[in-house]
Amino acid sequence: MIRIGLTGNAASGKSTVADVWSGLGTPLVDADQLARRAVAPGSPGLAAVRREFGPAAASDEGLDRQAVRRLVFLDPTARRRLESIIHPEVARLRTEEEARLAGEGARLVVHDVPLLFEKSLENDFDLVVMVESPLEARVERLTAGRGLSPEEVRGLLGSQADPEAVRDRADVVIQNDGTLDELRDEARRLWKDVLRRLARAGTGRNRGAGPIRVDMHVHTRISFDCRSRPDAVIGTALARGLGRICITDHDEVEAALDLAAGFPNLVIPGEEVKTREGIDIIGLYLHEWIPKGTPARETCQLIREQGGLVYVPHPFAGGKGGGGRVLEEIQDLVHVVEGFNARIHRQALNRRAEEWGQERDLPMGAGSDAHTLGEIGNGFVQVPPFDNDAPSFLQALRQGTTHGREASRLVHLASTFAKLLP
Repeated sequence: MIRIGLTGNAASGKSTVADVWSGLGTPLVDADQLARRAVAPGSPGLAAVRREFGPAAASDEGLDRQAVRRLVFLDPTARRRLESIIHPEVARLRTEEEARLAGEGARLVVHDVPLLFEKSLENDFDLVVMVESPLEARVERLTAGRGLSPEEVRGLLGSQADPEAVRDRADVVIQNDGTLDELRDEARRLWKDVLRRLARAGTGRNRGAGPIRVDMHVHTRISFDCRSRPDAVIGTALARGLGRICITDHDEVEAALDLAAGFPNLVIPGEEVKTREGIDIIGLYLHEWIPKGTPARETCQLIREQGGLVYVPHPFAGGKGGGGRVLEEIQDLVHVVEGFNARIHRQALNRRAEEWGQERDLPMGAGSDAHTLGEIGNGFVQVPPFDNDAPSFLQALRQGTTHGREASRLVHLASTFAKLLP
């Protein structure tokens, strides 16, 4: 797991950066939230605070945060006593959160840690990002925005390191001296750089590595029934431990080609073509668009002419799969069959697809058919490491295994909603 530490003084804009990254599908562990859990009602931490500071600071119902804030902001000794109770519990909870995320297959996590440098935690992270903002702007945000008194502001800022003194300890510094929109844009730009670095480091052919997971059926907002930003799709895929993803937008290849250019080791460019017969056929490793309404057999031939793989998704589903009615016509051109589609709720249809492919000695694929970020990784094939090209992937699929879990039926409402938006 790649650990990224995000820090910054109070009112620096750190939380805005954290919100942007979280919105792009990145797992976020917030030290402030862990600190609240550390003194939740019934916790050993709350009991310890009550013993140390008395019932005026804490009761069985919880912490009196205003009373504690008055104590610790104006009394450094009291602050250190409080931290000696809370910080060990926060460290324990942080370890638990990382273990949970690792169990879900996450490859990276961002830790939002306000006192990262003050507690000398920089060596706990692979990359440390610091958000910096002018002092005058921070004071204004704390007084006008958060309603703190001048004394509370002085106490808060006095508990944090001087940015000038710790800037060199950060790997990346984000200067927040403009508008909120400019800060969000800079956060997105930086995150793309981080994702590219991670994609280069963590994917591609590596004979010493173990098997990798490939979600073979993922959509972006280029599809008419999806609202997922392409960069958020990338972030979510990496966070969930996918080694590669197939971008398969409906009747469009633009986003797939753009993402493949930016993340050549991660993305397999494709298109899900609605043929003249009204069924879907996916082409993988495409470099040219195939128009909607092209006959099924001609679609397969055009995919092959590009050196791509003909991938048949949800072949026995009604409507988009045609109930299997054109399979006999195209079977000699098919490379791969989708043996598991996470959006298929009648598992008998997935089993029929798997049986049809096995009868013809075709390798199996699997995918989430994700139209929302939450679905990415619901279906995947686990294969040996392979060069990111069609022949290598096809060979790897012959040694692969399909995995997945059925998506909630509510995801179809999200697709319907997306169709109604401009």
